[in-house]
Amino acid sequence: MLPLFTRSIKFIIGAGFIFVLLLALIGTVTTLIKEPAQPTAEEEFHKHPKELDLASNGPLGKFDNAQLQRGFLVYEKVCASCHSLNLVSFRDLQQLGYNEAEVKKIAKDWPIKQPVQDPKAGTWGERDNLASDRFPKVYYPGTGSPPDLSLIAKARHDGAAYVHSLLTGYQNQPAELLKKFPTAKTPDGSYYNPYFANLNIAMPPPLTSENQVTYSDGTRATVDQMAKDVSAFLVWTAEPTLQTRHRAGVAVVLFLLFATALAYGAYLTVWRGVKH
Repeated sequence: MLPLFTRSIKFIIGAGFIFVLLLALIGTVTTLIKEPAQPTAEEEFHKHPKELDLASNGPLGKFDNAQLQRGFLVYEKVCASCHSLNLVSFRDLQQLGYNEAEVKKIAKDWPIKQPVQDPKAGTWGERDNLASDRFPKVYYPGTGSPPDLSLIAKARHDGAAYVHSLLTGYQNQPAELLKKFPTAKTPDGSYYNPYFANLNIAMPPPLTSENQVTYSDGTRATVDQMAKDVSAFLVWTAEPTLQTRHRAGVAVVLFLLFATALAYGAYLTVWRGVKH
C-alpha cells in the first residue's frame, strides 16, 4: 500500500511540474505573439561589411606586393601611432619586395624604439630597432592600448572587408535612428559608424582626405584606395603564408585527382574479363 501511495505522490508532483512548465511556455509564446520583441538600434542599423575584391581572395588568390607596400605605407603613416603590429618582424617586410637595406632603414627610422634595461643601473632606456625585432608595441599609460592589428583580419568576421568598411564607414547619425531611438545618440568623444558592433566607436576617422599619403607608384591615394590597400596589408600580416597554403592545396587536389585516375585504371585492369 505504501509503495503505491509513494508512486502516486511522485506522479502527481511530476504532473504538476510539467503543468507549470506548460503554463510558462504558453504564457511566453502568447506574450511574444501579442508583444513581439522590438529590435534594438544596433540590430536595426548595424551593417554587414561591403564586399572587397582583393588579389588574395579565393582558393587561388595570391598577394599583390605593390598593393601590400602601399598598405604598409598607410599603416606606417596613419595607423602605427596608435596600433601595434607586434607579431610581425621588420625583416618580414622582405616578403613584400623590400630589400635588406630598405628593411634596416625602416627599422632604424621607426619612431617607436625598443625598450632596453641597464642591468647595472636598473633603469630603462631605448635603442634603435633592428631588422630582427618585431614592430614595437604602442602604449598609452593609464588608458590601455588600442587593439594590435597583427591578426585583426583573422579576428574579425569578413576580415579585410570589415576593416575596409569600418575605415570608410564614418558618417553622421541617420535622422531615422534618432527618431526611433532618441537615447541612442552618439556620446561625446565617440563617432558613428554603422559597421562597428555597437554603432559608436572611440577611434576618430583615420582616413580623412585624399593624398593623406603619397604613393611612389603613382596610384591615386583616395580614401577608398588607402582603406583597400591597408586592408590587403593586414590580410598579409594575419596570414603571411597564405600563398604557400593555396599552392599546397592545389597540389594536394591535383594529386588526389591523379591518384583517383590511377586507382580507377587499376580497378578496370584487375576486373577486366571478369563476368558479373
